[in-house]
Amino acid sequence: MKITPSGILSLRRETLFCLQALLVLTVFGVAAGGVQAQMIVDGGTIEVHPSPEDSQALASFTFRNTGEVSVKIVKIETSCSCLSAVLDKQVYQPGESGQGSAEFKVASFVGRHEKSVQITTDHPTQPVWEIPFVLVVPVVIEIEPRTLQWWVGEEPEAKHCTVRMVGDAPMKITDVVSTRESVEFSWKEVEEGRVYEIEVKPTSTDAVLLGALKIETDSLIPKYQRQLAFFSVYRRPKAADANPAQP
Repeated sequence: MKITPSGILSLRRETLFCLQALLVLTVFGVAAGGVQAQMIVDGGTIEVHPSPEDSQALASFTFRNTGEVSVKIVKIETSCSCLSAVLDKQVYQPGESGQGSAEFKVASFVGRHEKSVQITTDHPTQPVWEIPFVLVVPVVIEIEPRTLQWWVGEEPEAKHCTVRMVGDAPMKITDVVSTRESVEFSWKEVEEGRVYEIEVKPTSTDAVLLGALKIETDSLIPKYQRQLAFFSVYRRPKAADANPAQP
């Protein structure tokens, strides 16, 4: 069989194409085998439930290296200055488990807050390993609405907010102080140690006004001894002029 120069060229092209295809398949095969996360936290999201009086909360967690190569921890960062975390070592071998601990500075946090720890690793397909946390701090005092609002030029009628003591122990309001002298206010106990109503009325709505009511209680927990409710007089936006509903 005689092979012509054009046949040799065609054979070379076919061979080159096959080699390129084999290389692509190999690369995709390696990538597909390595896309799964190496480091996995047992149980997924870590929930932290401090007591109302706690100023800090600690959480321990476990995790595993589920991959086939070792993973080195390069750096640990957090999404909030209120959170810090450490792991028990720096390198985790395939199949090895580890332990970590996190500390929250609860401070004035109330309710549900999502935070995370970002860990930089040397793993090519998992350069950043994120550990999700949920901080759930019990609500002890509810104020609804938290802000009372009027429009500039609106009738300065009285409006109300309700303070509810929803913690395990009842609490009394001992005093209410306004940061602005240009509002009149009063408060009364609706249900002993549990429900209070505060009435606020600006003396005028001729100008923009921002202020707060400092609500003092007899709580034994420092962060609940003073709460804030707000009031404001804003200029009505153009959209509100077209639809003059109450703020």
